[in-house]
Amino acid sequence: MERDDSDERGGLSLAEEGGEIRAVVTGALGLRELPELQEQLARLEAPRAVTFDLSDAQRIDTGIAWALLRARDRLAEAGARTEITGAQGAVAQILDTVREGLPKPQEEPAPERGLRAALVRLGETVAGGAQSFLGFLGLLGLFVARLLGAVVRPREFRLTALLHHCQAVGLQAVPIVALMAFLIGVVLAFQGAAQLRQFGAEVFVVDLIAISILRELGILLTAIIVAGRTASAFTAAIGSMKMREEIDAMRTLGIDPGHALIVPRVLALVLMLPILGLIANLAGIFGGALMSWIELGISPAMFMTRLAEGTDVTHAVVGLVKAPVFAVLIGVIGCRAGLGVGNTAESLGRMTSSAVVAAIFAVILADALFSIFFQQIGV
Repeated sequence: MERDDSDERGGLSLAEEGGEIRAVVTGALGLRELPELQEQLARLEAPRAVTFDLSDAQRIDTGIAWALLRARDRLAEAGARTEITGAQGAVAQILDTVREGLPKPQEEPAPERGLRAALVRLGETVAGGAQSFLGFLGLLGLFVARLLGAVVRPREFRLTALLHHCQAVGLQAVPIVALMAFLIGVVLAFQGAAQLRQFGAEVFVVDLIAISILRELGILLTAIIVAGRTASAFTAAIGSMKMREEIDAMRTLGIDPGHALIVPRVLALVLMLPILGLIANLAGIFGGALMSWIELGISPAMFMTRLAEGTDVTHAVVGLVKAPVFAVLIGVIGCRAGLGVGNTAESLGRMTSSAVVAAIFAVILADALFSIFFQQIGV
């Protein structure tokens, strides 16, 4: 095929006329000429007026049109007066096509202010919270239904998954829970000794340590640690499966995600959190006894005697009764956040963070309600 002699290789020439720069495009320009053209256009600076003259342009492709339009927009944003003139026929059509295809900047509407906007935001927050609470109740109901179904049909129960999650949420959490409770006991004994010594009532530090740890701090701090550690793990695991469409594949294969994913995780927490709470109580009392021996000279035998005389087993029962409720809250919130993950890694990170915050908030709120309840019934 013979080449059309009229399609001569073109270029861009820059000339200054009366303080205005005239950029003249000539001949046929294509991808081969694009790097040189971009270098020339990059040398154009505002605030001088620039006119792009395409009267002598025979042919341009979309790359050349894109470079010219980008240079015009860049100069216009910098304050220069720019225009493209002389485009005819196919050259003008290419310019119009590329101009229409360029992305248009979207202006964000200014945020509304005033009482009405504040009420709208408050309503959206309340509606979002109610929707989240309904979602939590829905998944809680699903867990209870699937658990009762496993009791009626034991062959559907996944014992291997339960044991795996018991090890993950229980056994592997023992070191951090025990260390935390031990340090809390040490701090309580040290601070209590400093205050009670002023009144000559150092021996009552035993009561302070025992009641604080057995009734409140042992199980509460254990639940907070488990909420941060386990709720995030549940959300990340289930959310990753959802992103890879493994949950949809399970449904296609006839596997119920409630039986396979939710019941083993939540039930493992229900079984292991009371055990972790008991370990925390023992470690906290041990730390308090050790610091009392060092700081106040209360021997271990005297500490145990005072503990048995001044502390009722009811305090330990009150603390451990909260554990299954905390476990259900943490497990259901973590699983629900995992099921709410979208198709992006950003969604996974956001839901993991929100699951930890929601689980810790739910644990503290439930502990406050328990405290009010036990106070009202005199326990």
